[in-house]
Amino acid sequence: MNETINWADFTKIEMRVGTITEITDFPEAKNPSYKIWVDFGPELGVKKTSAQITLRYTPEQLVGKQVVAVVNFPKKQIANFMSECLILGAVDGSDVVLLQPESKVINGLKIS
Repeated sequence: MNETINWADFTKIEMRVGTITEITDFPEAKNPSYKIWVDFGPELGVKKTSAQITLRYTPEQLVGKQVVAVVNFPKKQIANFMSECLILGAVDGSDVVLLQPESKVINGLKIS
């Protein structure tokens, strides 16, 4: 088990719902990955990230899908690509199942 955090620590994590608008292959990544663009609505706009989700998902399955992501991490260089958010998923080894709202919601909606 990891270290216990307090409520103030949790409230620093900004999770939002966004819709995947574009996906391309990411052959430069160390592990099989996609480059992904997610629309978080008018307040945050579109943010890009990469994700190792090629085992379970094709690009065609993902475009238009809503996902949950952390949007307030610092940008991170991954190979030749700058990641601006972290899409959340349940991880089992190299298999990842994306977290998503049960029903369609407004892009940018906060998770709490």
